[in-house]
Amino acid sequence: MPNSSNGSLPERLDLGHIRFVEVTRQTRGRFEALFEQPGAPKYCWCMAWRHSGREHIENDEKKRMMMALIDAGAPVGIVAELDGRMVGWCSVAPRETYRKLSKQQDDSETGVWSIVCFYVPRALRGGGLASALLDAAIEHAFAKGASTIEAYPVDEAAPSYRFMGFRDMFVARGFHEIGTAGARRHVMRLSR
Repeated sequence: MPNSSNGSLPERLDLGHIRFVEVTRQTRGRFEALFEQPGAPKYCWCMAWRHSGREHIENDEKKRMMMALIDAGAPVGIVAELDGRMVGWCSVAPRETYRKLSKQQDDSETGVWSIVCFYVPRALRGGGLASALLDAAIEHAFAKGASTIEAYPVDEAAPSYRFMGFRDMFVARGFHEIGTAGARRHVMRLSR
């Protein structure tokens, strides 16, 4: 198994040593480093739920669009860092920065932030990193002024949209369901 001494992913994840960093103009290189790793979602660059104006966009254009958002100061999410290596991502931002995420969405609401995506490298899945990312995303959104956090997870047995997280992970943190989005996604909320 790989270990962190040679720059590979660690065998076991020590969640106590992970730092969560907001992706900004100053830290965007960390986000790029994560998405450029083998197996990372560079086919998406986390633009699937963001306003793009077009349906079909090439991967390099998605990256350019995401970097433009970051350079413009738009909140896009957080990365997880362990010993200088990027090991995870969570897309958490004001809901209005995304396209419509559910049919019942009330666009007149203010202070709503959405959690729409997680990325954890395959070698680190099942070790609690997604839950730690969720905790950090919740803390981040409320610190940035969110009054409500909305998420769109699926049941663990769902064949798709798994990148949006699993329903039980959100229930364990006090999210409650307010509806559904499509056949698989639950619309869940946490308010303070």
